[in-house]
Amino acid sequence: MSGVLVSHKDVHVHEGTSASASAPGAKAKVVHNADLFAAIQETKIDYKSRDSIHLYFAIFISFCCACANGYDGSLLTGVVAMDHFQNTFHSGKTGTLVAVMFSLYTVGAMVGAPFAAILSDKYGRKVGMFSGAIIIILGMIITATAMTIAQFIVGRFVLGFGISVMTVAAPAYAVEISPPHWRGRATGFYNCGWFGGSIPAAAVVYGCNKIDNDYSWRIPLIIQAFACVVVLFGVWFIPESPRFLMANGREAEAVAFLTKYHGNGDPNSRLVQLEVDEMKEGIRQDGIDKRPLDYRPFLLTHSGRWRIAQVLMISIFGQFSGNGLGYFNTTIFELIGVTSVEQQLAYNLLNSVLSAVGALTAVAFTDTMPRRKVLVFGTLACAAALATNSGLSAALDNQGDNIQESYAKGALASYFLFNIIFSFTYTPLQGVIPTEALETTTRAKGLACSSVIVYAVGFINQFAGPIALGNIQYRYIYVFVGWDVIEAVMWYFFGVESQGRTLEQLEWVYNQPNPVKASLKVDKVIVQADGKVTEKVVTSNA
Repeated sequence: MSGVLVSHKDVHVHEGTSASASAPGAKAKVVHNADLFAAIQETKIDYKSRDSIHLYFAIFISFCCACANGYDGSLLTGVVAMDHFQNTFHSGKTGTLVAVMFSLYTVGAMVGAPFAAILSDKYGRKVGMFSGAIIIILGMIITATAMTIAQFIVGRFVLGFGISVMTVAAPAYAVEISPPHWRGRATGFYNCGWFGGSIPAAAVVYGCNKIDNDYSWRIPLIIQAFACVVVLFGVWFIPESPRFLMANGREAEAVAFLTKYHGNGDPNSRLVQLEVDEMKEGIRQDGIDKRPLDYRPFLLTHSGRWRIAQVLMISIFGQFSGNGLGYFNTTIFELIGVTSVEQQLAYNLLNSVLSAVGALTAVAFTDTMPRRKVLVFGTLACAAALATNSGLSAALDNQGDNIQESYAKGALASYFLFNIIFSFTYTPLQGVIPTEALETTTRAKGLACSSVIVYAVGFINQFAGPIALGNIQYRYIYVFVGWDVIEAVMWYFFGVESQGRTLEQLEWVYNQPNPVKASLKVDKVIVQADGKVTEKVVTSNA
């Protein structure tokens, strides 16, 4: 495939006053962007083709990067509780040393984020994922062979650094290779990789706990590298991001990618030509991705400020909407009357599975659901579920030792419901919103900023949560009830709708005086019986 367009046809929909609506079988439809809708209607990608399956594999490789991150999220709490781990390191199960073990991973991730952006922008998204995998494997070797607490802590820092490199490159890659109408599912699926790592990690730790030697904690640490090994070999069999190629003067390769994976092999398909035109117009080859330390556009331009605002909101709200309580599930369970360790472990696993179901359900609909509405109403639903849980917890507290089982079950159910709602609302969109809000030359830098914020808020959750739960118990949940309402209001007034447009079309949205209002603008088109779009309806006052 040469990657050169053989001919060029007009990819813009003809404007009219609905004259073609009188044709037999014609109907009017409201869409976010007429040109994109027409291109998708005329370019039906064969989702079962060999090329589409190869594209799924490429997205799966980015998913494995998120699995590596999720695995660590469920790993250390269980490992630290193991007797053989304590016999080796004498760290205690709580206290300063344990806090350092957790926090050095976070510090490593925050330190690694700016380097991750440089690597991904200069050498490509594939190199970023590959390098992250190498660093994580190195960190695994350091921790899994550790005999001293100092070596273990250094390994935790290296692991965090590697995770940051990986998780800056991977979501950028997933969003940039996906066809516009698959983008939400592809990037949402990437972010669900958290559960693809955390649930197996919980199972591995539980199983290895029965081993009566040091391998009880070393094996879970070694298995942490499994997803990275998949990435390490898989990146050699996937294509580079077409937007990275276009931004670096490799237009023919970018067109060849779009032709193969978005155009059913036809370089003159309407979708391919639309994407190529928009990439040429919207992606600068002298952008800030060529200036490693230049973050000024996020502050000095109208578009940049609105874009980084979306990144800040999803990064902070996605970590601080009550989901941070998950670090302390066993404490939460005790507060609502579940005191058996076996029950707590079982409920913890059930909670993870239910959350994963909520997230994967949302992924299936991400490309058709409006992002802004989901965030507004989903966050309000989170507040309602937490309010129910805290109210029932207050009633349980007043009951003393004579706990009524129905109240305990209600409190438990409302906590599970909150996690399902949160996962449905936020888990896919935590990957989608920042990658869509950022344009190609700022995407890696913006994702690096997001990574720093996510880990910083996680750091606050880990250290403030135990203190608050210890001092005010279930009343800490009230904080999140009020905060979630504030979040919903902010999504309503400042959330920019990105569903239904190409990444380049969003440039127009963010350049408008009020991007929120602009993002809600829709086009009315006339669709004929054969599915072809013949007209974009305009009126005299349009």
